[in-house]
Amino acid sequence: MAGASAGANRVADPRGTIGIRLLEAPVSYRGDPRALSYIVDHLNPGTTIHRKVEISNTSGKPRHISLYPAAANVARNSFNAPAGRPRNELVGWMSLDRDSVDLPPGGTSTAQVTIKVPPVASRGERFGVVWAEAVAEPDDTHPVRVVNRVGIRVYLDVGPGGEPPSDFRIETLTPARAPDGSPQLVAQVRNTGERTLDMNGSVSLTEGPGGLQAGPFPADLGVTLLPDAAARVTVTMDRRMPDGPWKARLTLMSGMVKRMATATLTFPAAGAGLSVEPDENYLPLVGLVAGLIVPATALGIVVRRRRRAATSVS
Repeated sequence: MAGASAGANRVADPRGTIGIRLLEAPVSYRGDPRALSYIVDHLNPGTTIHRKVEISNTSGKPRHISLYPAAANVARNSFNAPAGRPRNELVGWMSLDRDSVDLPPGGTSTAQVTIKVPPVASRGERFGVVWAEAVAEPDDTHPVRVVNRVGIRVYLDVGPGGEPPSDFRIETLTPARAPDGSPQLVAQVRNTGERTLDMNGSVSLTEGPGGLQAGPFPADLGVTLLPDAAARVTVTMDRRMPDGPWKARLTLMSGMVKRMATATLTFPAAGAGLSVEPDENYLPLVGLVAGLIVPATALGIVVRRRRRAATSVS
């Protein structure tokens, strides 16, 4: 039995928790939320960088934790980290200053990741993961051997000159119903830039029946878009929400790139409603959105994020 996570940076099993987190980010990315969790960078050929990571053991037992880089890819609008230790070009450029750490209960340690891009490297973006892996052998209480690993994603763009532009557009908004009856807003999003994007964001609802307001409701995570790719980003709301009409305000972001779109819509009784082009599609002013949102608790609605399974790669 094995669990893996690249992005959540922490995995728990009945015998404890291991974690890994990034301690450093380049100065040019200090304002980028992705760069606080992932290794995100643009490098010229022939450049070498170093990034420090922290490994933790919050279990009640000592843990031997292996450290290694492995290949990843983006397919079907998802960041994928295959099992095992697959290699790609980026993995050949990566190394760690130690291949394992032994941590006592509650202990932490650090390691340094080095990425050395050869002078003849071709232009393009590469993907990988820096993994921390712990093996729990069977015992009287847990008869199954458990392999858990947690990782830090790597998005490395290579090419002469400066950072390629990142951008996206919200093309359509569609009101819908999930199979369990929960209202949903489905946004069709296209990556119009030259870097891979990880989408996240939220929806707030205003001008509802009787002047109701609700939100923000978080978008489902896990959509990763290559340049020129398009995908649906879904926001699921509480099934007790009235059908509408509502004015929906969707804010999406990837790193430092943010876009907002609004539309007036009514949730259908089942399935998908009519898709509409958003009324607006622009960069929101910082601090403006928060002042317009009334929490969902104003409707007596409690919104909870779904727990991610340890086996997800997000």
